[in-house]
Amino acid sequence: MDFNNNVGRIMHIDLNSCFATIEQQANPILRGKPIVVAAYDSPGGCILAPSTEAKRFGIKTGMRIKDARLLLPNFKVLEPDPDKYRFIHLKFRKLLKKFTNEVVPKSIDEFVLNFENYELVAGDLLGVANEIKKRIKTEIGDYLTVSIGIAPNRFLAKTASNLKKPDGLEEINYKNFLEVYSRLSLVDLNGIDVRNKIRINSVGIKDVVDFYKADLARLRAAFKSVNSYYWHLRLRGWEIDDFEPGRKSFGNSYALPYQTDLRPILQKLCVKTGERLRAGKYLAHGVHLSLSFKDRSYWHQGKSFKKDIFDSRDIYKEATQILNGVGEIKPVHVLAVSVFNLVKKTSSQLDLFSDVIKMERLVKAADSTNKKWGEFVLSPARMFETKLVKDRISFGGVREL
Repeated sequence: MDFNNNVGRIMHIDLNSCFATIEQQANPILRGKPIVVAAYDSPGGCILAPSTEAKRFGIKTGMRIKDARLLLPNFKVLEPDPDKYRFIHLKFRKLLKKFTNEVVPKSIDEFVLNFENYELVAGDLLGVANEIKKRIKTEIGDYLTVSIGIAPNRFLAKTASNLKKPDGLEEINYKNFLEVYSRLSLVDLNGIDVRNKIRINSVGIKDVVDFYKADLARLRAAFKSVNSYYWHLRLRGWEIDDFEPGRKSFGNSYALPYQTDLRPILQKLCVKTGERLRAGKYLAHGVHLSLSFKDRSYWHQGKSFKKDIFDSRDIYKEATQILNGVGEIKPVHVLAVSVFNLVKKTSSQLDLFSDVIKMERLVKAADSTNKKWGEFVLSPARMFETKLVKDRISFGGVREL
């Protein structure tokens, strides 16, 4: 099978240094300076997003602040402001919808645009991409930059977006794909890590060009699964990744700065988890609790049940029962709760011993109040004397926005 010679109609857009750049957009004093957004501003805090300026000194996502200080002693550390990032994400969605209705948010900072049904513009996606860049500057923020990739499929569009950062615009097509492949290493391909590279190398594939030219028999020897055929298609520009996996769980976690009673914190985590569950219009049939201890040990346990759960109080009740089974609790570093075995809410399942409809209306009213007037305006009394569990945002947690 040859490379797909159809016009590239998939566009991948990546907001460069997302959290850090949004902070620089909001505060001009930070522009042009090395800053990082980190989960916590303590020495052990994990860096979520270094600015472009910080990256030039070798500071990377996932580093601890104390390690980054060895590379650059003086840089400003900001804690996350999730509401700000969600606001910008939604402005991106609104703008991109003006170019095509087929916009898929892959994460807080990545979007896939499909122009397959837009014949008038599909032949000039480079022009469209430049127009998008221009309108981002004028309609969202003049300091924000995006890297854009264009290709026949999602995988290669994402690969193209990574070729030139920041503020890049690249296309992979049937005319230049081999030249692009010759500049890439195997681990530059999204989905190929060091272990995959070793497996691929073991069958005589040394680089991306070899990877493309390898026949299916050799790929099967490396992957020993249907992934061999998937890679055969991806590298030839055929689309196999145009599906969205279903939501599997909702959860929240909190790193404890000092030891305290876990139950009020657990209550807050359950409230936030329940709000997200309901916003996504799901019901849960399982609750999971995990504890990471200061001595680096770990404990976790899940519980499944047949009844529908949507109320945060029910999530807390189940999580508390699980917590009671821990036994001796050592000093805790991270407390996390999640709900799983999700099903889409279609109608209310009546219960012989409770008024489900009344309960749903009560919970909905509380959610609406908190959304309008602020987080935890209505909340369980147990939480009143606890410090706020800070809002955290994952890169991928955007589906229900």
